[in-house]
Amino acid sequence: MKKIIATLLMSIPIITAEAQNNQNPLLKNWTGNYGGVPAFNEYKISDLKPAIKIAIQEKLDEYNTIANNPKPATFENTIVAMEKAGKKLSQAKAVFDIYSSNLNTPEFEPIEVEVTPLFSELNSKIYQNKKLFERIETIYNSKDKSKLTGEQQRLVWYHYANFVREGAKASAESKAKVAKINQELASLFTKFSQNQLADESNYYLELKTEADFEGLPAELKNAAIAEAKERKLEVKGCIANTRSSIEPFLTFSSRRDLREKAFDIFVKRGDNSNENNNNAILVQILKLRAQKAKLLGFKTFADWSLSNTMAQNPEKTMELMLSVWQPAVAKAHEDVAEMQKMVEVEGGKFKIAPWDYRYYAEKVRKEKYDVDANQIKPYLQLEKLREGMFWVAGEVFNLNFKQVNNVPVFHQDVRVWEVSRKNSGKTVGLFYFDPYARKGKRSGAWMTAYREQSRVDGEVLTLVSNNCNFIKGNDNEPILISWDDASTLFHEFGHALHGLCSDVTYPSLSGTNTPRDYVEFPSQILERWLSTPEVLNKFALHYQTKEPMPMTLVKRIEDAATFNEGFSTVETISSALVDMKLHLLENPEIDPRDFEKTTLSELKMPSEIVMRHRIPQFGHIFSGDDYAAGYYGYLWADVISADATEAFTESKGGLYDKEVSKRLLENVFSIGNTIDPEIAYKKYRGKAATSDALMRARNFRVTR
Repeated sequence: MKKIIATLLMSIPIITAEAQNNQNPLLKNWTGNYGGVPAFNEYKISDLKPAIKIAIQEKLDEYNTIANNPKPATFENTIVAMEKAGKKLSQAKAVFDIYSSNLNTPEFEPIEVEVTPLFSELNSKIYQNKKLFERIETIYNSKDKSKLTGEQQRLVWYHYANFVREGAKASAESKAKVAKINQELASLFTKFSQNQLADESNYYLELKTEADFEGLPAELKNAAIAEAKERKLEVKGCIANTRSSIEPFLTFSSRRDLREKAFDIFVKRGDNSNENNNNAILVQILKLRAQKAKLLGFKTFADWSLSNTMAQNPEKTMELMLSVWQPAVAKAHEDVAEMQKMVEVEGGKFKIAPWDYRYYAEKVRKEKYDVDANQIKPYLQLEKLREGMFWVAGEVFNLNFKQVNNVPVFHQDVRVWEVSRKNSGKTVGLFYFDPYARKGKRSGAWMTAYREQSRVDGEVLTLVSNNCNFIKGNDNEPILISWDDASTLFHEFGHALHGLCSDVTYPSLSGTNTPRDYVEFPSQILERWLSTPEVLNKFALHYQTKEPMPMTLVKRIEDAATFNEGFSTVETISSALVDMKLHLLENPEIDPRDFEKTTLSELKMPSEIVMRHRIPQFGHIFSGDDYAAGYYGYLWADVISADATEAFTESKGGLYDKEVSKRLLENVFSIGNTIDPEIAYKKYRGKAATSDALMRARNFRVTR
């Protein structure tokens, strides 16, 4: 009997750990057309953690092999080898990030909490690898470096500067402390994001009677009814606690009591008396950042954060922000005065409050410019505008988009387009479009690159996505969006084009991998094409009559283009100023509510406006380090984009001038971070940008 059992056991194939790893679909190389694509139809949440742990170890092993290479350090065996390392991790993390941003569920949350610190731990081990840094430093200081191409020299500088910034030259004790801090921060970032998402998901405004819909356009009413049904609520309608739902409600609802309730749940995200309160978490983050900066030799976290940006130091950013702040506040006060008059004419006995601002601003715009958002919206169909931005990409950047159905997607709402160059037909990448809001998807809009364009390991096509939160209405009805939402659509597409136009060799310098205060420039300049007659005549078609937007309405929109710029500028810069002041604290022992109130009071913030992102919900700066002490980057980039736009308006061909478009493509969109942005911009424009163009664009007084 024992012999029989032994024989049977011998006949059963032994599944080795390696074989088990190979069975995890997240560890398989992407296959199929376009150089391989994510196999979203094969992935399961349970695959994520084991795959990422294995891929992290593989990348670490690859870097250790580079560091311990007995041969002298060269560009090829060190820098290029680093560019090729970690392919499996890049692929697995791309899927992990999609779950985090687009498909976040209770099942995923504990995995995210456990896995996120592992990425931070890996980065610390790489940046603190003494032998690896010595090889990079040898190449950086080598006399032979001059024999490298300009892009190769930039790549050497990029890796050397990053290692130094992350503490490669720090003492062993400091390195250990920084590594520990980075892991703690990673956990806190995840908790902050999950808390914010929870408040966005769990709080909402119920519309219980027909009277609660007063003032709402039909499509917003339909979306509210659909939202209530999806949540299985026993009420007539529901306004979700996301920007894409709350802001339209604040703009159109004639029910002041409900506007106040909607405003309240939105501005209190992360600041409620529940388990999702973010105040203690964000103070921990600020303290850890301050400690980290000091360990790395910087006075404050802001000084450390800006050390690899165009601005270089906080003083420059504060100077820029404050130079625009005063004119913006003055304009906001003028606009509020007009709104207050309208309240009085209507017999209102109240002072304009933040929940009134959008509602009365819309009324003033309608009266002053004869521009009614409800009059514009029927012409702004999401799908037609998507076609319009594709058309702009063809006219300005020589790109063609063809929808494909043979590429797996992570949700049924996602569609994919093959992108190629119009003149040659050469495919440059894929564009994934995920436009709709859903439970588990973070609010807002963003661009993601699942894979960077490069040529270091063969021709690698980029895979980019745009993700938005537009509200679905009734079946078979077009989705109508606001002018602001249309601008956001074009903005995020600008980021996507930055990736799709990329034509570089090394992935670390590809696409949007530019300094943080430059990366918003390509996206912000693309917004300018939305309002061109060429786009409006072809793609702003009435959803019922199919007629293009009348030129008289186009003219009125142009006349009203700078209306409310005071509000939007104050809303954004106040957030940027508070962000910078938080990260200039050497000892951030604060009460966030008191700090916010005191700082805004010192700035003389108009009482009718709140920060675009209050501190407890400021995901840009507390869900990661990318925009910490960096929210000013939107204004910095808008200075550049306003100046860059004038290169077009000064030309005979306007925004479709072929020569200026060619310069923009060759010196901005296609070069990634292969050239210092200041040098690249001067090649495009012939001069450095100043804030004068921005002041003109926003109809603020130029004081210089």
